[in-house]
Amino acid sequence: MRKVLSRCLLGLFGWKVVGGLPKGVNKCVLIVAPHTSNWDFIIGRLAFYILGVKVKFLIKKELFKHILGRIITALGGIPIDRTKNTGAVDMVAALFEKYDPLYIVITPEGTRKLVPQWKKGFYYIALKAHVPIALGYLDYMNKEGGIARVIMPTGDFKKDFAEIEDFYRGKHAKYPWKFNLSDNKS
Repeated sequence: MRKVLSRCLLGLFGWKVVGGLPKGVNKCVLIVAPHTSNWDFIIGRLAFYILGVKVKFLIKKELFKHILGRIITALGGIPIDRTKNTGAVDMVAALFEKYDPLYIVITPEGTRKLVPQWKKGFYYIALKAHVPIALGYLDYMNKEGGIARVIMPTGDFKKDFAEIEDFYRGKHAKYPWKFNLSDNKS
């Protein structure tokens, strides 16, 4: 039912969902970029329903109050304390030992605001958990989103990170001036 409803809603607004996870990938860190709008969550959540990927996502713990917390948990939310160094990399990596399948969505920008550099935690989570990184994206100009490919982190951070960022260059954010890899900052 979710899949059909999601396909109808995204289709109504002209979006198409492409790609997916290769067979046999039961665990991964699934990064999604660009992330410049609250709409990214809604479109992304619907796209994952269409792709049949039951994702979990990290979200600031402050949003887990009252009824909103129950809704976020039902959608796959995992609270994270972003105010201090809490060993989040170790905590999230340990989840991969506990659950199968597990697909953790992380926005490497960490916020909807413009950031000069992406956060690196997603890379170190995947490396520590020995799981691949799936490259999910939203492209507002082409009204397309999905999962394009999967890479296994090698431990050569500079090389791997350059490959990841190169993939996202040319993707069109809802608000391009908030996306550090955007060709169009206006």
